[in-house]
Amino acid sequence: MSACLRRGWCALWLAACMSASAGQATGPVSLVFAGDIVLDDAAGEMIERGGDPFADFAGFFRSADVRVVNLECVIATTGSAGEKNYTFRAHPRVLPVLKRHFDVLALANNHSGDFGREAFAEMLGLIERAGLAQVGGGLNLAQAHTPLIIERKGVRIALLAYSEFMPRSFEADYNAPGVAWSEDEQVVADIQQARSIHHADLVIPLMHWGWENELIATARQRQLARTMIDAGADAVIGGHPHVTQDIEQYRGKPIVYSVGNFVMKETDNDNQRRGWLLRLKLDKLGVIGFDTRLARIDLDGIPLADRASASPCWSRGENELRQCSNPD
Repeated sequence: MSACLRRGWCALWLAACMSASAGQATGPVSLVFAGDIVLDDAAGEMIERGGDPFADFAGFFRSADVRVVNLECVIATTGSAGEKNYTFRAHPRVLPVLKRHFDVLALANNHSGDFGREAFAEMLGLIERAGLAQVGGGLNLAQAHTPLIIERKGVRIALLAYSEFMPRSFEADYNAPGVAWSEDEQVVADIQQARSIHHADLVIPLMHWGWENELIATARQRQLARTMIDAGADAVIGGHPHVTQDIEQYRGKPIVYSVGNFVMKETDNDNQRRGWLLRLKLDKLGVIGFDTRLARIDLDGIPLADRASASPCWSRGENELRQCSNPD
């Protein structure tokens, strides 16, 4: 276990590393978020053979300043499977492929703890050694709630991540590894401290919430999203339902309730086999706009770009979403 993780300095170290190449230019900054990925099973086997499940979107990821994905599995060699219907554990060999396309792994979800705290702690170390950042997890409760600070083109962005889907036994404790859980009062405090203590220009929470297969966000999702924006969040991005959900704006700030799946073999309907890659364009005042890319997921869980179909987009000041074509 590294000194960085033991001493709780990881977030500061990552911020320094990610700021080093930020440069002095001002925005806009592009941040891409991809939905749930599971890298055991067919996707893991593809990587073992030298393949790349993200290959069809490589150019899109490469064009972004910051690339984030929700890791819906543990990456480890240790631990024992919990008593759940589905448990996912990927081999550490997947990390170089993740590093090729992403900067940040969001860990606050209901599968990060599938193989227990030992495996989760192993994953934190593996992620750090691979040169990746993570958000929403830590070796203790304080680390799990510490924002990841990323600076690009003079814009300082704080990412936070929370799970709201059981089992809550995956939650970090004051002296035990795990994920951040979304207690409203704590979420509000985290957002406010991201600005007051970590001096972020922008704060973006990533949420794991809602009910599976529901195409419309729940009342709880809407309440919490508004609470976060009232506390100072500039956008809210969600996942977990395994389908895309509605998008709205509140106080001029976008709420994307679920981007759906991205790499996922365990699907049982067409809605689960389509997802959005979300690209936010940011400046110091917030979200300038966003667009999406549509992924069609095959029966092995591998996403392919649908370049013929339009998908949602929006610009600051607009009251309604538009549908934009996406040839790239």
